[in-house]
Amino acid sequence: MKRIRLLLVDDQSLFREGLRLLLAQQPDLEIVAEAANGEEAIAAAQRLAPAVVLMDLRMPVMNGVEATRRLMAGNFAGRILVLTTFEEDEEVFAALAAGAAGYLLKASPSDKLIAAIRLTARGESFLEPSVTAKVLAHFSRLAQQAPRPPKPPPPLAEPLSVREREVLGLLAEGRSNKEIASALAIAEGTVKNHMSNVLGKLGALDRTQAALRGRELGLV
Repeated sequence: MKRIRLLLVDDQSLFREGLRLLLAQQPDLEIVAEAANGEEAIAAAQRLAPAVVLMDLRMPVMNGVEATRRLMAGNFAGRILVLTTFEEDEEVFAALAAGAAGYLLKASPSDKLIAAIRLTARGESFLEPSVTAKVLAHFSRLAQQAPRPPKPPPPLAEPLSVREREVLGLLAEGRSNKEIASALAIAEGTVKNHMSNVLGKLGALDRTQAALRGRELGLV
């Protein structure tokens, strides 16, 4: 089994220690290094090439947004999952604009964190439900402020089924596959099949694009 290599970045050593103990219990996760600020994170990421960086935002020396921006502007091939206490609009959009693949709050339950890490490592995006709402609201505001109404998106070549629309609606709320399966009383494997169909029909590369595309088409 190939393990997911992780870099933990947080200026609070006690939080890093707790996170290390939690993630060490997962056989598919491997913590390769820790960093207490953005500068240390960049050096460790360039040296060790982790698959996923768990990045705090407010840190001394260099904050997480700047570290994310510099890593993604370079040749870093991994992905960055923000793990922070803060969800102010300014920080959310700054982190995503810098290239973060996901945004999770420290108050999230451990199973959601572990699921987010695995999704991020697979190339998907994971956003806290409250953050997803902020992103969708932001695009709505941009659309309302546009001087001319945008052209309507082209219709789908193949419409979504009723079940696929249900899956898309729950996805847009920021639900994980496990949570969607529970809400619809179906197997998680079935959710993955529906999710694959939804992404294909919408022409989306990941879950975030699917949610935005679904909103454009009035499906969510």
